[in-house]
Amino acid sequence: MAQTTPPLRRTIKKPQLHQMVPLADSTIWEMERRGEFPKRFLLTPRCVVWDLAEVEAWLERRRSQPIRRAPAPDVRLRVSRPVRTSDRTEAPPPPAR
Repeated sequence: MAQTTPPLRRTIKKPQLHQMVPLADSTIWEMERRGEFPKRFLLTPRCVVWDLAEVEAWLERRRSQPIRRAPAPDVRLRVSRPVRTSDRTEAPPPPAR
């Protein structure tokens, strides 16, 4: 009885991943952490790779299930920099000398 060997699975490094998925490293890392993106794994102690078939399957799922755009932020809820109102009751600052 002959044993069949499983097909070789290709892996890709970060430069090839960025050519396929133009997202920031931090975005990919966060999505991996939440389980929304294929996990990377160590090929050697200093070489991180992704399974090409998993990344391609993720891309196909993204194409088949479009994502709605995020709503625009409500700038009135800002805490650090309030939005100026159109009502300018204050006097303008004096000119610089």
